[in-house]
Amino acid sequence: MTTDVRVANSAEAMAAHSFDNAQHAVEHPFDRADVVRIGIVGIASVLVWFRVWEPISSFSVIGIVAAAIGMYPILHEALEAIMERRMTMELSMSIAIAAALAIREFFTGLIIILFVLIAEVLEGMTVGRGRRAIKDLLDFLPRHATVRRDGGSQEIRASEIRTGDVVTVKPGSRIPVDGEVVGGNSFVDQSTVTGESLPVEKLRGARVYAGTINQSGVLDVRTTGIGRDTAFGKIINAVEAAEKSRAPIQRTADRLAGYLVYFALISAALTYAITRDLRSTISVIIVAGACGIAAGTPLAVLGAIGRAAREGAIVKGGRYLEVLSRVDTIVLDKTGTLTFGNPEVVGVHPADGKEPNAVIEAAAIAERPSEHPLAKAILSKASEARLPVTEPANFTYLPGKGLVCAVDGEEIVVGNRMLLEERHIRVDGFGPAPGGDSSEILVAKGGGFLGALQIADKLRPEAKQAVAELRRMGFRVVLLTGDSEPIARSIAKELGIGEVGAELLPEQKVTEIKSLISKGRTVAMIGDGVNDAPALVEAHIGIAMGSGTDVARESANVMLLGNDLLKFVETLKIAQRSHRIIMANFAGTLIVDGAGVALAAFGFLNPLLAAFIHVSSELAFILNSARLLPAQSR
Repeated sequence: MTTDVRVANSAEAMAAHSFDNAQHAVEHPFDRADVVRIGIVGIASVLVWFRVWEPISSFSVIGIVAAAIGMYPILHEALEAIMERRMTMELSMSIAIAAALAIREFFTGLIIILFVLIAEVLEGMTVGRGRRAIKDLLDFLPRHATVRRDGGSQEIRASEIRTGDVVTVKPGSRIPVDGEVVGGNSFVDQSTVTGESLPVEKLRGARVYAGTINQSGVLDVRTTGIGRDTAFGKIINAVEAAEKSRAPIQRTADRLAGYLVYFALISAALTYAITRDLRSTISVIIVAGACGIAAGTPLAVLGAIGRAAREGAIVKGGRYLEVLSRVDTIVLDKTGTLTFGNPEVVGVHPADGKEPNAVIEAAAIAERPSEHPLAKAILSKASEARLPVTEPANFTYLPGKGLVCAVDGEEIVVGNRMLLEERHIRVDGFGPAPGGDSSEILVAKGGGFLGALQIADKLRPEAKQAVAELRRMGFRVVLLTGDSEPIARSIAKELGIGEVGAELLPEQKVTEIKSLISKGRTVAMIGDGVNDAPALVEAHIGIAMGSGTDVARESANVMLLGNDLLKFVETLKIAQRSHRIIMANFAGTLIVDGAGVALAAFGFLNPLLAAFIHVSSELAFILNSARLLPAQSR
């Protein structure tokens, strides 16, 4: 039958979704005309069966009139196919119905029309569920907003908001724009955009995003982005582009559908040439149905992309979904992907007779003016311990060693062992901090050794489970990082990853990806930074973490909303399931059509039974694809 899905929303909702099938291009919504048409054909079928009012001998006026009314949408689609030089099932069904009427099988013709019309409606309702599933993404945006203008507040349509407007957002409301908080404070649930599971506190100067929920207090937000320029708008754009794209397997389905129609017509011609039986010939044309794959394949892709979006991953096109289903090797970056990318003080090791807080305080004072990545971790630890951090004097940074400063006339030295030895500070008897996955910072004050800080980039809590699940699913997992060999090996060991590449520059990561591809592997690369972008592009599929850089997100084919690697694992499962369902539809269609044509050709199927098999198999394959559609939101 015909499948065409179009989601049209107003400018307020910012997006228009279209899902086009090259061979099926006429929308068939469920409306009053469908009900009337089905009712007329159904009643006419009963009247024809009981031979009610047949003023012309051997000719059913009721049957002809009802057939003309019922056949209108089918003939309309068939004529469009002829004009576009396409072979469709509507064309073959029109031929079959016309042939049934020509041999005065009026009841048979009406029942076939009734089956086709009912199948169209059921198909439209099923695909409509997919349309609504994708449209749910748009419902995160409010249609109206309260804006401060002309010295007061007024409620306007969301489409009328301008950049620079101050929007007032009440507790429990969704934020309609991207912007900066200029008044009030609250907690905001921004999981729809960033994937963060916990609400984030928003104070003056904080960034907020369209589509997120203000939970507790009133916020005044100065608009910086509206419509498609918001973070949420870009997500919608990505989904919209994905919906419009056609996977290679969809083109395969279209070609196969065309071949099956030709097969049905050729088989019918042979059947008539051999048997001279018009009923068997008509049955052959009717029973062969390629609609299950022609409609079921794009529906499966639609459902998979929609479900992935609901689970927190934007797949940027059907072709990427298809490649994702064939991936056998997963390459992982470390910093920002498996770890948070924010170093933390994970251990304080004071020297004999020294207090832990003395180590933290001295290190924090020295690091206060520093721009080193580890300085933030040390200052955060001092703040957590509520320690005073004064401004140091005579601050000197020594690249590759550490830094030296003074406070209250005492010299503070923070750095590696080489620096302390150069300053003649003894660290005898104090071994390296335990754990190869951390950095050791030694601290001395007034010429005396205070102790060491152990700083590490903490693993994401779901990383171990995600890697274990990938390995269980049979994927080859590889870790590629620019970090040091000991840290990389330690992280890999903790996660159960056997293949590690460490101290790699961006171009070396690309070389590693190329090497895997040259060995016949289908590679997915997950990363978050600018340095990962070349590798993301080189891999068959690039996956960007939600907190990653703009360059990484633009380079990737799949974007996670947030940083939960389990979302990627779930997306892989969805892609694989989508492929299995499509292949099952392909196999089922070929088996049903082959068996049906053979039975019809030998006279075992009459036109009624052939129509029933055609419609039943089509709906079975469409419903099989519909299993991928996400559950309706509450």
